[in-house]
Amino acid sequence: MKLKDGFGLRTVCGEKVLVAEGIENIDYSKIISLNETAAFLWENLVGKDFQVEDMVDLLTRDYDVPTDVAFNDCSELLKQWIDAELVVK
Repeated sequence: MKLKDGFGLRTVCGEKVLVAEGIENIDYSKIISLNETAAFLWENLVGKDFQVEDMVDLLTRDYDVPTDVAFNDCSELLKQWIDAELVVK
């Protein structure tokens, strides 16, 4: 999987949001707000092929979180990103 091109992570009023950029995303009308952890994952996955296990590795390497908790959280986040059409399979 890969994050869809054309989305930039910006800080707006102290909150991390994904902003659709470019003509290919002109019809994208959703605003996606990311918490600190989701923003960390996004920043580390841009331009890379990844699976949920790669997300888990990033979290367990940089945060004090058990692997099973990270796996469940990353699986749910990935599902949300897929549903929001932010991921290309």
